[in-house]
Amino acid sequence: MTQPSAHRDNAREDALHAATGESPRQEVSPPTLGFTGMLRWAWTQLTSMRTALLLLLLLAVAAVPGSLFPQRVQDAFAVQTWIDDNPTLGPVLDALQLFDVYSSVWFSAIYLLLFISLIGCIIPRARKHLRQMRSAPPRTPARLERLPEYGALELDDDGPAPEQALEEAAEELKRRRYRVDVRAAGEDSRGRPRPASIGAEKGYLKEIGNLVFHVALVGVLICVALGSMISYRGQKVIIEDEGFVNALVAYDNFYPGAWFDESHLHPFSLRLDEFERVFDRDSTTHYGQALDFTATVTTQEGTDGEPETEELKVNHPLTLGGARVFLVGNGYAPVVTVRDGEGEVAFSGPVISRPDDQVYTSMSVIKAPDAQPEQLGFVGLFLPTAHEAEEGGPAISVDPELHNPQLQLNSYAGDLGLDEGIPQNVYVLDTDNLQTLNSREVDAGGIVLEPGETQELPEEMGSITFEEVQDYVAIDIHYNPAQGGVLVFALTALGGLILSLFLRRRRAWVTVETNEAGRTLVRYGLLSRGEDFRLRDENIALRTQLEKRWPVRAPEEED
Repeated sequence: MTQPSAHRDNAREDALHAATGESPRQEVSPPTLGFTGMLRWAWTQLTSMRTALLLLLLLAVAAVPGSLFPQRVQDAFAVQTWIDDNPTLGPVLDALQLFDVYSSVWFSAIYLLLFISLIGCIIPRARKHLRQMRSAPPRTPARLERLPEYGALELDDDGPAPEQALEEAAEELKRRRYRVDVRAAGEDSRGRPRPASIGAEKGYLKEIGNLVFHVALVGVLICVALGSMISYRGQKVIIEDEGFVNALVAYDNFYPGAWFDESHLHPFSLRLDEFERVFDRDSTTHYGQALDFTATVTTQEGTDGEPETEELKVNHPLTLGGARVFLVGNGYAPVVTVRDGEGEVAFSGPVISRPDDQVYTSMSVIKAPDAQPEQLGFVGLFLPTAHEAEEGGPAISVDPELHNPQLQLNSYAGDLGLDEGIPQNVYVLDTDNLQTLNSREVDAGGIVLEPGETQELPEEMGSITFEEVQDYVAIDIHYNPAQGGVLVFALTALGGLILSLFLRRRRAWVTVETNEAGRTLVRYGLLSRGEDFRLRDENIALRTQLEKRWPVRAPEEED
C-alpha cells in the first residue's frame, strides 16, 4: 500500500532535516489580540473617518421615523390616537420607541457614538497636522522634470548670481504664500553633488478648514444636546381679549427638557387684542383662500416692563423673555351659556372650535359637568357662513368669514367621566354611555342656533344659548438658549468646509545652479496633494513672477 502524498512530503522533510542537521520546523500559532488588543482595535475602527461618516449617515436615517410617525413630545394625543387606530402595529412601534425617536435608546446611542468618533478622529489629525506645519517641507527631488508641472529659466549674462537668485526665488514664493525652506548646496546620500534648492509648501488652511469643520460639527452636536436638555416648548390657545402669562399653569401643553428648571420661565405676558384674516376675494380659481393672518397683541416683559402693541404673523415670531412666540393656528370661539334643569348656569364662555376645512367648518365640543340633575354635553359643528343644503340636508359653510354664523349641535346627558380623575381630551366627547337628548336621529331633532338664540333641551334638562362669536389664536412658545450656539457652529462648519473644498495643498521646489555656459539656471517643479486642475495655472503664475524679476535668456522647452 502506498503512502498518501502528505505523508510522503513529511517523510522527505524529516529525511532532509536529518541529513542537514537542522531541527524540524515548528508550527507557528498566530498571536491573539487579547482584551487590550481588542479594545485598541475597536477604538481604531470607531475613530476612523469612514466610521464617522457612516454614523452621520445612520443618524440621518434614524431621524426619518420622526417625520413619518407622530411624536409624543409634540402631540401625545395624536400618538395615542394612532395606536388606538392601529391596535396590532401601534404597540409594537411604541415598544420600539418610534413615537419617541429623538429620546430613544437607539437614537441616543448613535448620537453618542458619532460624538465620540468625531472627537477621536479630530485629536490625532490635529496633532499630525501640527507636526506637519512645524516640520520642513519635503526634500527636493533629484529630477524636477518628472513632476506634474515643471519649468526652467536660463538667466541672461547680467542676471543675478546663483546665491542671489536663490534668495529672490524664495521671496517670490513667499509672495505666493508658500512656507519656504532654503537649502544649501551639498551632496546627497549617494555622494552625488546636490545644487542649492528651495522646498516650499502651502495650502495648510485646507486641512485646518477640515479640522474646523469637524470641530464645529462637534459643537453643533453639543449645542443640540444641551438645547434639548435645558429648553422647553409649550402651546397655548388665547381667545380675543384674554391674556397669557408665562407660567407652568398657564400652558395647555408643556414639554420641558431633561434639565429644565422653572427658573427658565422668564416673566412676560401677552394679550390678544384683535385678529384679522385676509382671504382672496379677487381670484376666480382660489376664491376664499387664506392670504394672511395678523394678530395684534399687547406684550409686556417682566413685571416692570412697559406694555407694547405688536403684530404677530405666520413666520414672523415675537421674541419675549428669550423665548420665541409663533402663530401656528386660529379659529372661531362661539360664546355659549348652558343652564341646567334647575335653571342655574352650568357653563358660560367661549368654546374653542377646531377648523376642519378651508371654509372653517369647525368641530365644537361643550362639557357642563356641574349641570344638575344630569351632566350635559354637546358636540357638533360651527359654521361661519351657513348655507342651507338642497333637499332638506344639513346646512354647510360656504365662506370662512362670519357672514351667517350658526351652531349645529347634538346634546347628551349622563356621566361625562370627568369625576373619575382620568384626563380627557377637551375636543372629544365620548357619547357611548350618554343619553341622547338632541340629534337628527331622535324626535327632538338637532340643535340649530344663530347668535342671540336659545333652545330648550328635552325632558327639562336645561337650555343652551348662542351669545356671540370671538376669535382665538394658537401660539407655540419655544425657549432654546443653545440655538445661537448652533447657528455659530453651523456657520463655522460652513466656512471650514469651504476652505477644505476650494483650497489646494501644493508643494514647490526650486534649484539654482550654474550651467555649462556659465549662466544661472533656475529649475522649478510643482506637485499637488490630490487632484488639482489649477496646478497648471499656478505654474504659469509663478513663471510670470520670476520672468518679471529676472532677465531671462531663453526658457527651456517644457515636457
